[in-house]
Amino acid sequence: MIGDEQFQMANNAKALVVHDTSMLNHVGQNNSSPFATQGMQNGILDSPAYKAKKCQDALQETGLRVKQHEENMKFLKTKKNRLDDLIIDLQVALGKHHSAAAPEIENDRDARSEEETVKQIMRSGRSAAAVLCHLKMNHGAQASNIPLSKDVLGIVATLGSVEDDNLSRILSDYLGLETMLAVVCKTYDGVLALETYDKEGLINKSSGLHGLGASIGQPLDGRFLVICLENLSPFSGDFIADDPQRRLDLLKPKLPNGESPPGFIGFAVNMINVDSMNVFCVTGSGHGLRETLFYNLFSSLQVYNTRLEMLRALPCISRGAVSLDGGMIKRDGIFSLGNRDVGVKFPNSFGRPIPPLNYFQVENKLKETKWEKERIMEDMQREQALLDHARFNFEVKKQEFIKHLAQSSSYQTQMQL
Repeated sequence: MIGDEQFQMANNAKALVVHDTSMLNHVGQNNSSPFATQGMQNGILDSPAYKAKKCQDALQETGLRVKQHEENMKFLKTKKNRLDDLIIDLQVALGKHHSAAAPEIENDRDARSEEETVKQIMRSGRSAAAVLCHLKMNHGAQASNIPLSKDVLGIVATLGSVEDDNLSRILSDYLGLETMLAVVCKTYDGVLALETYDKEGLINKSSGLHGLGASIGQPLDGRFLVICLENLSPFSGDFIADDPQRRLDLLKPKLPNGESPPGFIGFAVNMINVDSMNVFCVTGSGHGLRETLFYNLFSSLQVYNTRLEMLRALPCISRGAVSLDGGMIKRDGIFSLGNRDVGVKFPNSFGRPIPPLNYFQVENKLKETKWEKERIMEDMQREQALLDHARFNFEVKKQEFIKHLAQSSSYQTQMQL
């Protein structure tokens, strides 16, 4: 900081300047002639030591101004960063990460998107997810009364939705088909009900999901994942205040200069829309799907607009990142390249989770926050101009101080001789 630099420089030279001016004052006191006294006073005012002292005072004053402007800029940058974080949260809540237009609330489109996801699962082959979807499609509400599916909450691909098709593709690709088709159970007892074994430890193909699959002509083949919610470690932090979706209050990424990385649009775990009945108290301990299932699947995975912006943000990516144009970093130092091949995607929600009243409140808050940020940016421009001017003046006065200090030192040496 320039302000700190000038204080050190001035303090190092202070003893020399004071000693020099004191010596001149002492010489003036030894001469009692009025004319000699006036001449000596004029001599002192013109002396290198006096000029050095005046420059020192001016340098300290300018340095204080520099320091004050630097502190003002630091305060404004901190406030701007807070507004940037708030804007990101509000945009995610509105589903505006892909379009400036307000999300449409169309139940028909929601239903078609969910139906398409179920069809994708049904086409996935002899999977446990396909058997459960078949059960739900043919038995509807009665499916939940069947003992083996009573504790099943659903399939990962059907338990969340997103606002944008590109986001759906990249998040589904990030998780992979096996995870997208994972069966989600509330308790470990539900996991045990899905598969039973004989005395030799072999799978009993006549019970559980295997028996159900065989009975409908869709026998299971191979392994499948089952996620038990009560055994997951939930997110232990706070939630974003007044958010009906209970999005997680995660620490936003920052570049080494303290700025938010350009192109960052949010965390994947917060960009999944959860059905209202699964937002709260899904588990026996009172946790919802976001802080259990989706936090364990995505953690703090960052989402960017483009691959280029994602790569430029590498210094602040530690738990992986994806971009809407297909870029993917699995975790720090591990990149995923090649073409995307998504068999099952999250359905599109088209703004469904946001009630109309809440939507307009959030949108107004977003407009106000953006307006406040514009005012802060204007203040920062003015403050930066003042800071640049003060730094220029400081450099000028520093050179003057150094010149007079050198002259004072030379003069003092001559007097001692």
